[in-house]
Amino acid sequence: MKPLTQLFSLKRTDDSSIKTLDENEENKEQIRITYYQSGFAASVKATGKPIVLKACLQNLYMSFEDQCRKQKLEQDRLKQPYKEEQEKNRTELKKSEAAIGIYEKKEQDVNDEIDQIKNEIIEVKRNPDKYGIEDGKGLKAQFYIGLFLLLPITLYVLVFYISASYSAFFKEFANDSLTAAIFDANALTNSFKASWLEGILVTTIPFVFMGLGYVIHMVQKGKGIKNVFRMIALFITTFLFDALLAYQIEKKIYEFNKTTDSAPYNLNIALGEAEFWMIIFAGFVVYIIWGLVFDFVMKEFENIDKIRAFIRGKRENLLDLDKLKADYSNKVNEFKQQIVTITGKIAELQSKIDGFVFPVKEYLHYHHQYKEGWFQAISTEIALPHTEKTELLQNCELFSEEHLSKLNLVDPDFQHLIYSKN
Repeated sequence: MKPLTQLFSLKRTDDSSIKTLDENEENKEQIRITYYQSGFAASVKATGKPIVLKACLQNLYMSFEDQCRKQKLEQDRLKQPYKEEQEKNRTELKKSEAAIGIYEKKEQDVNDEIDQIKNEIIEVKRNPDKYGIEDGKGLKAQFYIGLFLLLPITLYVLVFYISASYSAFFKEFANDSLTAAIFDANALTNSFKASWLEGILVTTIPFVFMGLGYVIHMVQKGKGIKNVFRMIALFITTFLFDALLAYQIEKKIYEFNKTTDSAPYNLNIALGEAEFWMIIFAGFVVYIIWGLVFDFVMKEFENIDKIRAFIRGKRENLLDLDKLKADYSNKVNEFKQQIVTITGKIAELQSKIDGFVFPVKEYLHYHHQYKEGWFQAISTEIALPHTEKTELLQNCELFSEEHLSKLNLVDPDFQHLIYSKN
């Protein structure tokens, strides 16, 4: 009967001289038989006592573990998956470190741009010409002059179109009102006396013309042939509106003064009357002047507002850059956290590589072979009554299960047990 030390000697010989798969299987079978024989011999010698089985199993485990630690080739093979996983983690670590460098560089570029914009916000107030903006002092004077001229012209447009629209739509001419054909001082009061709808219509007509002026100003900001045609159409519309007012007023005057020999009123007659052209020029030409002054005032106001617009634009840029900087900073923190996690995994894998891998399935196979030899000896070689022998076998089984339980090897669902290096 071979002793337990010969069993491990046989296992070492197997690890150092593996030639073929058949030889390896043959040696494993020899080791299995040796475990069985060792358990059988030890059981006979100890008359199957459970306490002795406990000691033998502990010794068996310690010897098997010691031999596993000494089997370098086998350990290297078992540790290879952990080494490969460690290399993958090191590759990920390098990628994370490179990503941190990239995002830190982007964050620094954003910081430099933010500092530059802050300096521009301060500098544009001191030296606007540097940024293509005219000095606001002269612009303010031009703006206030234009505004000063715009107010009375606006008042004139209001008065003229209130009077002209009242005369064209609602006024009934008499001898005492012919002199007030173009301008009627009582146009507003008379229209509201007639009805509030008539008063509202007469009052709001001037704002239609001013609205057209504002639209012309906005259209001028655009470029292209379409905008040119739009402006021409707006001017024609305004002129036709004035011409219709003049035609209607002149028609009422003509109808009041006509005799039985007078021809029917028509466009040719209207074009030959001085009052017709006076009404058009008193309205349309002044309206054109109002539109030009309004456009000038708006442009000057925009020029004055360029510095504030410049600063507003820069502050909006700062908000966008702050968001971008926060995104880069979050990316850096994420990759730093990944580095901490990956470094921990690498260290954990290294501790497993520096430790040793215990082949659980292989040990359990040999453990059961040893226990089988022990139980076989009790059944065949030890003379005891059947009841005592059964009790002895049960006690040995309990000690065997207790041994595996302490090692956490009862029904294991893992192939290998890792003993990390502390």
